[in-house]
Amino acid sequence: MLKALTKMLRAGAVAVLAIILTAPSSYAQVRLDITRGRVEPMPIAIPVFPGNSDELMQMGKDVAEVIAKDLERSGLFRPLDQKAFLQELTSLDVQPRFADWRTLAAQALVQGSVDIQANGQIRIAFRLWDVFSGQQMEGKGFGTDAANWRRVAHMVADLIYSTITGESGYFDTRVVYIAESGPAINRVKRLAIMDQDGANHRYLTDGSALVLTPRFSPTGPEITYLSYFRNIPRVYMFNIDTGRQEVLGDFPGMTYAPRFSPDGNGVAFSAALNGNSDIYTMDLRTRRMVRLTDNPAIDTSPSFSPNGDQLTFASDRGGTQQIYVMNADGTNPQRISFGTGKSRYATPVWSPRGDLIAVTRYASSDGNFYIGVMKPDGSGERTLAQGFLVEAPTWSPNGRVLMYFAQGPNGGRTRLFSIDLTGYNQREIITPQDASDPAWSPLLP
Repeated sequence: MLKALTKMLRAGAVAVLAIILTAPSSYAQVRLDITRGRVEPMPIAIPVFPGNSDELMQMGKDVAEVIAKDLERSGLFRPLDQKAFLQELTSLDVQPRFADWRTLAAQALVQGSVDIQANGQIRIAFRLWDVFSGQQMEGKGFGTDAANWRRVAHMVADLIYSTITGESGYFDTRVVYIAESGPAINRVKRLAIMDQDGANHRYLTDGSALVLTPRFSPTGPEITYLSYFRNIPRVYMFNIDTGRQEVLGDFPGMTYAPRFSPDGNGVAFSAALNGNSDIYTMDLRTRRMVRLTDNPAIDTSPSFSPNGDQLTFASDRGGTQQIYVMNADGTNPQRISFGTGKSRYATPVWSPRGDLIAVTRYASSDGNFYIGVMKPDGSGERTLAQGFLVEAPTWSPNGRVLMYFAQGPNGGRTRLFSIDLTGYNQREIITPQDASDPAWSPLLP
């Protein structure tokens, strides 16, 4: 099974050659200021990428559609209806008639092409234009296998996003999550992976063993997760490229919530040894374990700061489950959550930017769960999403968007959703089965 899976995963890998078409003569004026919170989506024109055969024309249509959907889902762009376009751009050599595009109120224009190269690979190229100034803002071409056109489309969308917003994109990424099926008393939970838009969906485990809390390595193609093989909880590491799976440790007690360190050389997790749950780290090179907390309370869900200097975690050492921050060596733990009423907090996750910590909050006053963010000192707490059950936030690699899972009352479906930091633009990510515990990958190499 692992060999077959590895072939499937490698088929999705891309080795691209980026070729700069034309460097912009100066910075264009069109720009989205996303530091102001919620912004009006920018009108952008994305025509079909033309090709010189029926097959390439279909691929060019699909590439343009993926780019448009990526940008539209971000909530920052509004792709214009192609039926309204006044000019047909038949190649990259055709000069846009910018007056025609200004008539449609387009602020940016994406011009592209799909060609076959002498070596049999395809070449997907694009130019990004500032419609008002008539200047090119970006232009590149990518040579790759035909099967990888979708990934190239995500990479183009990332370049458009970063050029116009000034921050890195997040479309060329994957999400690993727990796929759930079966009755509540006999739930089958499988490890699954997909592109951030739900495409290229694959199962990584067969459901014979319960799996929980998958997390991506920040530096490579590894996933760490918890699995109950023969009813024994163990922390595993799975390499997506090779299909290799290995046990990180066979601990005598319950072990859960593993998460990588920022350099990828270690993991932090919670382990219940001798009936007491504490935070531990393990060096993946030496397998040496270090105990960071020593408290009769339940300490769990550790998450590193981006620089690795600190950890946030959940603990009930104060009487109710709250969020704490401590140094990476376990010293100086400080409580940072002080919600109103009898709020309880869980699943803290540090933003890749380092400026925020995402949390799950349960308010006993109304019986609802909330996804929110706060600064590392606990100030500035904001609610982004709420529901009967919303839980387990995970950050996009640029720290702009959160993904989480939600379940309706009366045992309804568990589904994945994304929402941006403004608390708007909530989107469902469609999965074949029920879904929980998402984890967002870094940008693919």
